[in-house]
Amino acid sequence: MTDDRLHFEEISVGLAWDTGGITVTESHILAFAGLSGDFYDLHIDDDYARSLGYPSKVAHGILGLALADGLKNRATVRLAAIVSLGWRWRFTGPILAGDRIAARITVLSKRTTRHADRGIVTIDLDLRNGQGATVQAGENDMMVHYRPTQPAIPR
Repeated sequence: MTDDRLHFEEISVGLAWDTGGITVTESHILAFAGLSGDFYDLHIDDDYARSLGYPSKVAHGILGLALADGLKNRATVRLAAIVSLGWRWRFTGPILAGDRIAARITVLSKRTTRHADRGIVTIDLDLRNGQGATVQAGENDMMVHYRPTQPAIPR
C-alpha cells in the first residue's frame, strides 16, 4: 500500500490547503450536549439564545474544535501524524445549526526532536462559516513521522 500522507521531511513551512466542509445540524449540537453533559441554555434553548441576540441556539465551542479536527484528518492533504501535542484555540464567532464550516490550514513551523523518526509540526487552522467569517481559529502542535527509509518487513 502507498502512504500518501505527508511525512516530516516533505512538509514545508507556509504550505497551505483547504479542507472539505461539514454542515452543522441541530442533531450535532444536541448530541454533543448529551455526550459532553453541557446543557447550558445557549446550546439547547432557542428562546434563550434569541434573548442574547443570536438567531437560534449556538453550537458548543468544543464541538467546533472537534469538527475542525475531523475536517483536518479527512482533508486531501494529510500529515503522517502520530499524536496531537496541544491546541491553542479561540472562539471568535457563533456556529449555528445550518452553518457549513470548513478550514484553511497553514504550516507555521516545524522542528526536529531527539528521535530520528519523528518531528514536531505546528499548523494554523482558520475555521470559517459559509459566509467566509472566521468562527474559530488556533494552532495545533503535532508529532509527525519521518518517511521510513526501508520497507517494513511483513509479519
